Amino acid sequence: MKKIRIYPPIQLKKPKAGQLLIAEPLLNDDYFTRAVILLCEHSNEGSVGFVLNQPSDFELQDLLKDIAEKSHVVFKGGPVQDNTLHMLHRIPAILGAGLKIADDIYWGGSFDELGDSRPKSVDSKNDLRLFLGYSGWAPGQLENELKEGTWLVANATDEIVFDTRHEDIWKKSISLLGEKYSYLAHIPTDPQLN
Repeated sequence: MKKIRIYPPIQLKKPKAGQLLIAEPLLNDDYFTRAVILLCEHSNEGSVGFVLNQPSDFELQDLLKDIAEKSHVVFKGGPVQDNTLHMLHRIPAILGAGLKIADDIYWGGSFDELGDSRPKSVDSKNDLRLFLGYSGWAPGQLENELKEGTWLVANATDEIVFDTRHEDIWKKSISLLGEKYSYLAHIPTDPQLN
């Protein structure tokens, strides 16, 4: 059966780090329904990203008791290696640069510095996102999913990654696609509810 698209496809030549993968409105998947993923790496070996809008049941102090005094939500980064902890941040002077993904978005850093920086500005929950696990694609898999229309693509902004409530990330990311795609934010998850 051929997939029916309800929107004009967005042409994408090649996925790259710093893009948001926005689940198409009717994607019915236990893990990725209405997900927004920050793509952090894309190469011939595959792709890696983190789901921005799925909080886990854990807080940082549950996972790293020795360095975490304050609560800080940990998100489900994806179904791959969900026993690993990853960070995205916009404070490289405090947590170490890590890998620059986009303007004011860094992947990785020092968990030791995270503990040492408590008196500094890491108390701001808007400067740091933590993830258990990640989303991963084998070589060519992401390109195929993009051709199938599984993901809409927009350039990431630090505002989406750090300043937007997780409940609002999907709709706000849709707005990055432009006016002609704005109606997508109002499509119900189940079209029979329309």
